[in-house]
Amino acid sequence: MSVSALALVLSAALFHAAWNALTKRGRDPLAFLWSANTLGGVLLLPWAARELALTGVPAAAWPFVSATIALHAIYFYFLGRAYRSGDYSLVYPIARGVSVGLVPILAFFLLGERLSPLGSVGVALVVLGLVALQLAGRGAGSSEGARWPLRTGTGWALLTGLTIASYSLVDKAGVARLHPVPYLAFIGFGQTLLLLPPLLRRPGVLRREWAANWQTLLVASVLTLGGYLLVLFAFRLSKAGYVVAAREVSIVFSAIIGSVWLGEGRLGPRLLGAGVMLAGVTCVAFAR
Repeated sequence: MSVSALALVLSAALFHAAWNALTKRGRDPLAFLWSANTLGGVLLLPWAARELALTGVPAAAWPFVSATIALHAIYFYFLGRAYRSGDYSLVYPIARGVSVGLVPILAFFLLGERLSPLGSVGVALVVLGLVALQLAGRGAGSSEGARWPLRTGTGWALLTGLTIASYSLVDKAGVARLHPVPYLAFIGFGQTLLLLPPLLRRPGVLRREWAANWQTLLVASVLTLGGYLLVLFAFRLSKAGYVVAAREVSIVFSAIIGSVWLGEGRLGPRLLGAGVMLAGVTCVAFAR
């Protein structure tokens, strides 16, 4: 992975961990996610319109745009459900860690990409760090850690991880056919439409979320938009497996945020697991 791609992905990781933490603190995670992403799409619209005026949308891009809209809508639905029933510092690593293991495998079969020996060691370390973080979460500092294997949030987090792996591969191919800015705008507005029906079944949930968290939603929309734009540009510079794995340094940030800011457990054990994961991410990021 090039230095430029690594810088993009690490910045995206920090943004990603931050907006997920803000989501966890929202009144209703799904309403928060919908609102932040809808606002982000509005902010992105002028730039996206300019790019579309210059290049249009190639016919070859539409299947990937359609697929990623559906996958992102499913992803946000699963993520919202996970945060309603699980700790941020445990749900987040599960969701992100699953994608690390799946994307290189799927990329091998679908995109013909191969991890080098160093990259393979890195993926193994990421998984080992994930396990260590889960063991740390089973201590007394976590309200949910002792029942981790059966917790409802774990199931939703695993489903979230599956959708992350799926949309990452779609987006790797999609941004090769369409500029990342209009590509992301299509994602934003498409998932806004797809996620609106389940929210409308709960009258007033969006109004209450905006009334309570409109300032936080502004910040989250910028972080969401900026973070995924960085990832899409990184996909243009490096292999899908490397980008997704390097992005998982966000788990390091989530361990710190969850322990220090959200008070979900002791910092030391979480940093130990995060350190193992960071070593794995480093291996993957610099593998050739």
